Amino acid sequence: MTTPEGSMVHGPKAMLTKLPSVDRLIHTPIGARLQAEHGPLFVTRQARELLAQWRADLLSDPVPSRVTSLWQDNADMTDAIAQALAQRCAQRLEPRMRSVINLTGTAIHTNLGRAVLPQAAIDHVVAMMAGPNNLEYDLQSGRRGDRDSVVEGLLCELTGAEAATVVNNNAAAVLLSLAALAGGREAVVSRGEQVEIGGAFRMPDVMASAGARMVEVGTTNRTHLADYERAITAQTALLMKVHTRNYAVQGFTASVSEAELAPLARERGVWLVTDLGSGSLIDMSAYGLPKEPTPQEMLTAGCHVVTFSGDKLLGGPQAGLIVGDREAIGRIRKFPMKRALRLSKLPLAALEATLQLYLRPDWLTRDLPTLRWLTRPVEQIQAMAQRLCAPMAQAVAPRFAVEVVSLQSQIGSGSLPVDRLPSAGLALTPVSAKGVGRQLDELATVMRGLPQPVIGRIDSDRLLLDLRCLDQAEALLVQLPTLQAQLGARP
Repeated sequence: MTTPEGSMVHGPKAMLTKLPSVDRLIHTPIGARLQAEHGPLFVTRQARELLAQWRADLLSDPVPSRVTSLWQDNADMTDAIAQALAQRCAQRLEPRMRSVINLTGTAIHTNLGRAVLPQAAIDHVVAMMAGPNNLEYDLQSGRRGDRDSVVEGLLCELTGAEAATVVNNNAAAVLLSLAALAGGREAVVSRGEQVEIGGAFRMPDVMASAGARMVEVGTTNRTHLADYERAITAQTALLMKVHTRNYAVQGFTASVSEAELAPLARERGVWLVTDLGSGSLIDMSAYGLPKEPTPQEMLTAGCHVVTFSGDKLLGGPQAGLIVGDREAIGRIRKFPMKRALRLSKLPLAALEATLQLYLRPDWLTRDLPTLRWLTRPVEQIQAMAQRLCAPMAQAVAPRFAVEVVSLQSQIGSGSLPVDRLPSAGLALTPVSAKGVGRQLDELATVMRGLPQPVIGRIDSDRLLLDLRCLDQAEALLVQLPTLQAQLGARP
């Protein structure tokens, strides 16, 4: 019999001779079941890669503990490796994109998929993706159609625009509009509106990419109508307004509204384009929320083109919506870049179903998740927090204490950055004062590892779970036994 020292030095390498062949591994009971479920080609490839990894581990120095812990004299490794094969197959087929529970307090969270689709949109997408559809086919004439026609009528009805077109996001909408209307010419914009959105996309860069020459007017905090007037030359194609939705300049400020610019644009024969970004199709103040400009208001003010997002305040899929003057939209639609930026059938179906909800404004807070969460009464959120407090405390005891707290939610995705919505939730605080940061990071990691990951936020030595966007308490309650078990398994 080998010595303990000999076991560690020579034992694992001796196990190389005990590794099963690929053929033997895939014909074990576990391997046979996996083949029936996933097919021989997939399982064989995973078995081959798994055995290669085990050989590399056995030859490494030091040998990984997961290998040495399984080693013993005369051990048959086939069963253990077959179980590892089942785990490998499951992990390989697990999607990277997963449904999560958003308890961050940010209703429209850029990193968590922004707006959640209404059920009507989900149902319509499933129906349209399940078979052929009339994406570019006119059922009335029996001839080729235009995919823009799927939503153009709805957008014109809802905004009052003469025409409309859609692309894959609002950055694309701005890029396409500038390229089609100001390519090779000048576009005038205030210095105070040269925004940068997520991912370091900046308005000057977008203009350059569109082939437009940017002309800056005014200063960071103050721009006047006379600034625009002096900047217009024979090379000017358009005046650009950008809604500064993701930051606020306060104090000694001045800006020029679209209504003030419209007469100047028409007098001088240039286009007036405004980018609302996360523009809403409804008056948010009617629901007790901060006021945001709407496309309807911008068109009434005299804008030729208005661009805005589909997956922010509108509450639909990612899309860039372009509405406005028939001639301007016609130029944009015919511009060659449009084909590269067009919407596919999946988001187009979701957008159509979402826009149809706006035809029934009385039911928007019921049918549109984004608006439902933003208008949710704080008393309702507090009641849910009270219900969840005791079960959560039991799940995280004895390491963490839990209490119901008042919180401040935000709309998110660059919308109304300084405004907050009163909310409520749970605060999880380490009982031990030693290594508070490490304990909270560990707790957040465990929650992210739940079957449906739970995403909160760490603030002031607490893990905060804002419940504004949690429709059903059961979605969290059903995972508490797993949370308790995983916390208990950690030292």
